[in-house]
Amino acid sequence: MPFTQQTINFLVENRLNDSREWFRAHHAEYQQHVITPLAELVRDLTPCMQAIDPEFVTEPRVDRTISRIWRDTRYTKDPSLYRDNMWIIFKRSRMHGTEYPGIYFEIAPDGFNYGGGFYNASASFMEKLREKIVSGDKLAGKALKAFRVQDVFALEGERYKRAHYPGESAGKREWLERKNVCLIAESTDMELLFSDGLAAKLEEDFRKIAPVYELFLKAAQEDAAEQAWNPVTMDLLGRE
Repeated sequence: MPFTQQTINFLVENRLNDSREWFRAHHAEYQQHVITPLAELVRDLTPCMQAIDPEFVTEPRVDRTISRIWRDTRYTKDPSLYRDNMWIIFKRSRMHGTEYPGIYFEIAPDGFNYGGGFYNASASFMEKLREKIVSGDKLAGKALKAFRVQDVFALEGERYKRAHYPGESAGKREWLERKNVCLIAESTDMELLFSDGLAAKLEEDFRKIAPVYELFLKAAQEDAAEQAWNPVTMDLLGRE
């Protein structure tokens, strides 16, 4: 079943009530209008996602590909128990891990967004990514071209306050001058959101950025390998 206005209504009402008692009383609506369409979207997108990365986790359940609706309030000043947005994400390994990039879709009261990359990329990953772009790596060239020829996703991420790569082309600087990087498409097309054609549209767009995901994954793997075998790590291992 597709998302409906009842999906949005539940997310808004649950967040406004922000009560465990209210949530328990309306749990059937949560399952029907939120979890069921999210799980169906995961299943619909799975063939496309496995073509992009066969090692993606694709199990359609909470904490595997579907986000929790309740918030972790241990590390925030916001005491709210529930969120008014939900998302699905395809990643290798842990859903909440930061070692691999992911491809995601998010729904909120005012629309939806989708894309790929890191929520918060490490500095070492970004250095590895820049290294591949500056060196003219074949995979990086393919990824930058794929991004350049599409008009759906925008490149996002905090930029440096001063230029670090003034000698590079404008197209490369768009990537190099950032502390973090991800691709995001935003939409307020509720007719599409509530339609049976949503998954097909997402598949079409995700295929456009598959080379970018491939670049992110390769850079993440090389960064992880270097971190695992750096001199400090080896020294610590030698002391055990």
